[in-house]
Amino acid sequence: MDVQRTGSMVRPPSPMDSLEKQLSCPICLDMFTKPVVILPCQHNLCRSCASDLYDSRNPYRFSGGVFRCPTCRFEVVLDRHGVHGLQRNLLVENIIDIYKQQQEGNGNGNGRSTETALKPADTKEPMCQEHEDERINIYCMACQVPTCSMCKVFGQHKDCEVAPLPSVYQAQKGELSNAIDTLVASNGRLQALLNQMDDACRAVQENSQRAKQGLAERFDLLYAVLEERKTILLEQVGKEQDEKVAALRALAQRYGERLLAGTELTDTAVRAMEQSGAAEFLVASKGLITQTKDAAKCSLGEERPEPGFEKMDHFTLSTETVEAVLAKMDFGLVVDDDFHDAEDEEEE
Repeated sequence: MDVQRTGSMVRPPSPMDSLEKQLSCPICLDMFTKPVVILPCQHNLCRSCASDLYDSRNPYRFSGGVFRCPTCRFEVVLDRHGVHGLQRNLLVENIIDIYKQQQEGNGNGNGRSTETALKPADTKEPMCQEHEDERINIYCMACQVPTCSMCKVFGQHKDCEVAPLPSVYQAQKGELSNAIDTLVASNGRLQALLNQMDDACRAVQENSQRAKQGLAERFDLLYAVLEERKTILLEQVGKEQDEKVAALRALAQRYGERLLAGTELTDTAVRAMEQSGAAEFLVASKGLITQTKDAAKCSLGEERPEPGFEKMDHFTLSTETVEAVLAKMDFGLVVDDDFHDAEDEEEE
């Protein structure tokens, strides 16, 4: 009898038990709670459990981190989205839904309801405030609050439409999960736009730097051309200055030599006039008279610089046209056309 009783008490594992074991999360050890994420190593986790584990080991999760699979210890590098960036395993979620429907259809066939299977063993059920002995097990769709069965029968929700709490819980949790996924995708798009703006800012700065460098090189070239032209023109002025000064100094030297000769001849003639003897004067005066007259005639016909020889007005440089072109210099401006137009206006 004892052997038979023992044999009747031990129930062989059913396929549903094996399925439930396969649908258990390795972190919370309960059945997966949707959404379910799949790792690259093909192991599945509740996203909420994976998120709690990841957050505890990656306090600065906004910058990404490493997540280690609790089953095989495979390491996965996650981006700034963390666990929310992992792919959902819709196949496992569909299997869970089918399993729950089967359990609801079988009632308490395996010794516990679906609600109990989905609930951790140490979770304390909330009780209704109006009916202290009644646990909250339904959801008022009109008021959108959890309530108990007594409130539906006799209480303030008797005229409201209600639904089982687990089904509403799963539906709203799934809705929130989908909203999170949508928000994560939206955040990803915003981050992509921010990255695009950062890239555009860097491109603008780099292009601006190249434009500034090119502009500085063009102006340096203009400065070099102006300095070279300035040197050439100054050399022309200096050359003519040196030639004119040399010519004037040569004339001055000749004039000085003749002045010295004339002064000496004048002194000789004055000394001859001071002699007392007539005979002596007459001997010297004939030659002195001739020399004095010739020297006086030479001074009258001496070479002289032309009128205005000292002027340098022909070296005046007209820069008004160039100044006007430079003053209007701008990006996209064709300088040659403006320069010719300015020349034509000046000629007219």
